[in-house]
Amino acid sequence: METKGARTHQLIIEKSLQLFSLKGYHSTSINNILEATRLTKGGLYGHFQSKEAVWYAVYDEAVRRWHRVVFAGVSGIADPLRRIEKVVENDLMNYLGGDIFEGGCFFLNALVELSGQSPEMSRHMLRGFIRFSKLLQQWLVEAESGGLIRAGLQHREIANFIFISLNGAAALYAVTRDQSVLEQTKSQLHHYLRQLQA
Repeated sequence: METKGARTHQLIIEKSLQLFSLKGYHSTSINNILEATRLTKGGLYGHFQSKEAVWYAVYDEAVRRWHRVVFAGVSGIADPLRRIEKVVENDLMNYLGGDIFEGGCFFLNALVELSGQSPEMSRHMLRGFIRFSKLLQQWLVEAESGGLIRAGLQHREIANFIFISLNGAAALYAVTRDQSVLEQTKSQLHHYLRQLQA
C-alpha cells in the first residue's frame, strides 16, 4: 500500500513535470511548485533538497513515460530493423503525436533551455540521448551479423542520423503542430532503413 509520503513525493513530481513542460525549468519558481502542490516549503523540502533535485526526479519520470510509449510492442520483434522501425513509429506518432507532455517534447525543450545555463543538467540529458543512440547501434550490429543489412556500414553514423531526424521532427512539429511532419519523417526513415538492407 502506498504511503502518504510516497503519494506526496509523486504529487511533487507530477505537478513539477507539468510546470517544467509548460514554463521551463528557469521560469518555474519554488513558489509555483508550492502553489501547484499546496505544500509548505517544509513539506516540499522534506522530499527534495532543491528545485534542481526536483528536476532530476521529473527527468526520470519523463524518461519512464517516454520509454513506455516508444518501446511499446518492441520486445516481441525478432528482426532488429523492424524494431528500429517500430521505435521510430512509436516516437513520432505516439510520443510526439500523442502529446504525452503538455508543452511538447519535454527533452528537446529542456535541452534547448538548459544548454549553456545548466551544464550538469544538460550533460545528464545528453547521456540519455547517447544511450538511445547506442541501443540503435546495437540493433544495427545485430542486423549486420544476421545478414539483414550490408556489411561495413557505419552503425554509429546511421544511429545518430536516425536520432537527429527524430529530434528535427520534434522541433518542427512543436512549431507547426502539423501531423504531416511526423508522417513524412516516419516514411523517410523507413525508406532509409530499407536502403540499408543486404
